[in-house]
Amino acid sequence: MQKIDGSQLISELTLADLEKAEGASLSFCACVHKLRNMSGFSFVILRTARYVLQSVYTKECDGDFDALTEGAYVRVTGTVKKEERANYGYEITLTSFEILSKPAAEYPLHVSSKHLGCSIETSMEYRSVALRHPEQRAVFKVAEGVVSGFREFMLSENFTEIHTPKIVAAGAEGGANIFKLKYFDKDAYLAQSPQFYKQTCVAFFDRVFEIAPVYRAEKHNSTRHLNEYIGLDFEMAFINDMHDVMAMETAMLKHVMKYLGENYAHELDMLGAVLPVIDDIPSVTFFEALDILGKSHNQFDLDPTDEVKLCEWAKENHGSEFVFVEKFPGLKRPFYAMDSKDDPKLAESFDLLFRGLEITTGGQRIHDYDEQIAKLKRYNVEPEELGAYLDIHRYGMPPHGGLGIGLERIVMKLLGLANIREASLFPRDIHHLDP
Repeated sequence: MQKIDGSQLISELTLADLEKAEGASLSFCACVHKLRNMSGFSFVILRTARYVLQSVYTKECDGDFDALTEGAYVRVTGTVKKEERANYGYEITLTSFEILSKPAAEYPLHVSSKHLGCSIETSMEYRSVALRHPEQRAVFKVAEGVVSGFREFMLSENFTEIHTPKIVAAGAEGGANIFKLKYFDKDAYLAQSPQFYKQTCVAFFDRVFEIAPVYRAEKHNSTRHLNEYIGLDFEMAFINDMHDVMAMETAMLKHVMKYLGENYAHELDMLGAVLPVIDDIPSVTFFEALDILGKSHNQFDLDPTDEVKLCEWAKENHGSEFVFVEKFPGLKRPFYAMDSKDDPKLAESFDLLFRGLEITTGGQRIHDYDEQIAKLKRYNVEPEELGAYLDIHRYGMPPHGGLGIGLERIVMKLLGLANIREASLFPRDIHHLDP
């Protein structure tokens, strides 16, 4: 922290800084969010990286008010005082300011309005401007909180953070939903999942997690799909069954919600978000779920309407906004999912639904070499196609399982957003490759 003209220059202003500086002079950098001329004085609303602060310009201030414009970046100095009517209960009386830069054009969106008030397509078109709006920006502070809480919990449970390749020789899920690219003289793909590498790493780290992009070449144009998203993944060894993974996720989610409440109340209040209360998360088997929905047993997956209705059932009958669905038909689960000992047609695999949307897929993986080879044959997959992946089974694996969570999906549901693109800084879908 530096001293400039006897005042403190704050590199990134916090509310604690305001409280400490009450009655004293403070210097910090910000963007002019809004200008309001009054009789005898003017309000200069300042936008910092996290807050929108009220400052007052009077004729005693050293600086030309007429030179200020919305969107200008400034370094200001002023005296902090309590003011109940101002944001956060403090106001800054400006004593001087310096203009650091000015925009060459006016904003094409109403950044200083309470709500941005434009369509999602317009928000995408002018993304760098839309994200300057406090509400838009707050979404990604909450996303930061989810990631930070997830990482803090994983490390506290002795998971090792890993960083796996995103250019791969084979897709973990297979199928057509994989982006192909040329890798020098070979074909390569963008990773659909860190699955193979997570499993590899549990052989020597026991517990691992990763926070990284995931790529799916699905031609969806829905409110719940992206072609690039951030995956929160973990894998853990020495499990008894998939319920150990489900218990770990439940504990992690409790921690994340507590972390958000303690560190991101400002953004949650701004967005009108209510954090879910998590005790025990109810769990039903796939076919029990079909019975609850009043459906026949001749389907092999849940559709979006099913997910909504199951969450309504869980809320009404268990007071939970989450519900696990487990033991899916094996035909709809990947080749690395372990078959159920009770019924080989079922997989030791689960989904977690939250407020009407699947946010997690996980389960127990096959660790035995012969068992994995046999399942590959049933799936008509040649073992040679998987190369080094099968080496981890050949040279020994502990019983293990894990899961993947879509960050944008959980943020979307936490904040009640209508479209998953609102939870992505720069969405990638079939229509958006720029910005």
